[in-house]
Amino acid sequence: MFGMHPENSYRERSVTFRPAYLSLSKDELARRVREAYHRLESCDLCPRACGVNRREAPKGVCRTGERARVASYHPHFGEEAPLVGLHGSGTIFFSWCNLKCQYCQNYELSQMGEGDEVGPEELAAMILHLQALGCHNINFVSPSHVVPQILAGVLIAVQAGLRVPLVYNTGGYDALETLKLLDGVFDIYMPDMKYADESVARRLSLVENYPAVNRAAVAEMHRQVGDLCLDERGIALRGLLVRHLVLPEDLAGTAGGMSWLAAEISRETYVNIMAQYRPCYRAGEYPGLGRRITHAEYTAAMQAARQAGLHRFDKE
Repeated sequence: MFGMHPENSYRERSVTFRPAYLSLSKDELARRVREAYHRLESCDLCPRACGVNRREAPKGVCRTGERARVASYHPHFGEEAPLVGLHGSGTIFFSWCNLKCQYCQNYELSQMGEGDEVGPEELAAMILHLQALGCHNINFVSPSHVVPQILAGVLIAVQAGLRVPLVYNTGGYDALETLKLLDGVFDIYMPDMKYADESVARRLSLVENYPAVNRAAVAEMHRQVGDLCLDERGIALRGLLVRHLVLPEDLAGTAGGMSWLAAEISRETYVNIMAQYRPCYRAGEYPGLGRRITHAEYTAAMQAARQAGLHRFDKE
């Protein structure tokens, strides 16, 4: 496989593709919904493991109770090329987050909680509406803290005719036991790999052990779905797609993250090395974060990824 052009190596006919969740029985998917909601009662859905009962009044770090909060949902044309296609990625943006990134570009959603609470039936209706608009996939953004609610919405939507791939679009701080609940439900995983240095992650995202947790999660995601597979139109059907935001002063540790990805996961990993960092939220309070990246910094990041052996990149 290595050495072949990825556009030819990872193709599957869309007419033969069947989303993974269609192979799960209704009973099995319902069992996973029950297990996920049970874990809300002493929440350990993400690696923070706050232990609060989110089915009652107390809320943990994610500030989300039994009902998910949705900020917006719509066809999105600014995502990675294999997700967008002609009709867009059917994106559902959840409010709040299990990370506290001090430079978050969507801080109104992730840190201030803008949005409205919805139940499983409402979430299912959003999913089916996006499919009806022709979106190539349903893209759940910031899903780590609302896995039970997503599973419940998916169960209802599947019974009502859902037939497109599901995308788990995450900041990359995910618990292995929670990801195992998603095995056979999601066809596409799109995690961030934000940091290679634990101390930087602690300072900029207020989170412990990010590199180790993130790498274990990425490995589990790849175990479930493999390298990214596209259809004859270049649209993603299943597989792993990794995002990495280049930060000023190499705070993201690009070389370390990309070297690990190539050596421990796959040199065929599809990667989006992103150049769009801009100072947002509290970025001005942190040395190095108060400016955009330079062309030289982005070029160095791309060079580091190529030197690691990676070669499947999104638009640069």
